[in-house]
Amino acid sequence: MAERCVPVLRAARELGLKPGEFELAVQLGEVRTVASGPGGVRRVPAGEVERHAGGESALRARLRVVGTAGAAELAGIGPDRFTRLARCGLLTPVRFFLNRYRVVVWLYLATDVEEFAEGHPELLSGRLPAELRARAAAGDDERGANWRRRRVGQLTEQADGPWWRAAATAAVLAPGRLADTVPDPAERARLEALRPALTTVRPGTPAGRAVVEALVLAGSAEEARGYREELAGLVARARAEDPVPGAGVVRGGARRRARRLLGRVWGRVRPGGRACEGPLIPSGSR
Repeated sequence: MAERCVPVLRAARELGLKPGEFELAVQLGEVRTVASGPGGVRRVPAGEVERHAGGESALRARLRVVGTAGAAELAGIGPDRFTRLARCGLLTPVRFFLNRYRVVVWLYLATDVEEFAEGHPELLSGRLPAELRARAAAGDDERGANWRRRRVGQLTEQADGPWWRAAATAAVLAPGRLADTVPDPAERARLEALRPALTTVRPGTPAGRAVVEALVLAGSAEEARGYREELAGLVARARAEDPVPGAGVVRGGARRRARRLLGRVWGRVRPGGRACEGPLIPSGSR
């Protein structure tokens, strides 16, 4: 028997959440949605609303986000120190927006900041470890890469099938890198059709859109290589489970490049298509 579902706006209203809070709740897995009705429109199972009944204030507390100043205050440190820690990859942003100067403003879950402060008191005062000082001096900034990894993980967990999982990883690859990884036009078209949005930030100016478009794509060659290797394995499994009609006509050079890439991930895929444990992506404004 199909689950009884309610529209997302009604669910948000009953949970006492603003649209942005509800969107974050879905991303974090706090509220489950399912594809329902024509076109796969997302709706919320009624049981999800009932599950949170009476605990709406606790849910809103888990969804509270803070900027750099608020996060630094929660951690009991200065904003500059917090920024250095975040740039070194020790705290992962949960979302961002652009201010009027088109500067990326990162936002963090208050609970993440509090847990970090409780777990790493040695980093809140005194001199930072030599490794962190060196990374800060080199200008490292892992906030974008960490945010992308978090979003891809969220989208993968919520995917409805193998091609949806592959599309979540493909969403952070520029067209050229995607074409080299998935040379078959029919398979690429399937990925593009299922491509999820990593953010709902929609600047009104071309310059702002360029900033956001650059932010959602893998930056360094190393980061892109990790996603490409992961995507090759995901597409291989999706192809085995649900072949795309018309796929298979690929030029020789493109096919050889794809095989070389897939060869690097075969060692991480067990017989039967199950991925071996261990990440394919190395762990890791304002």
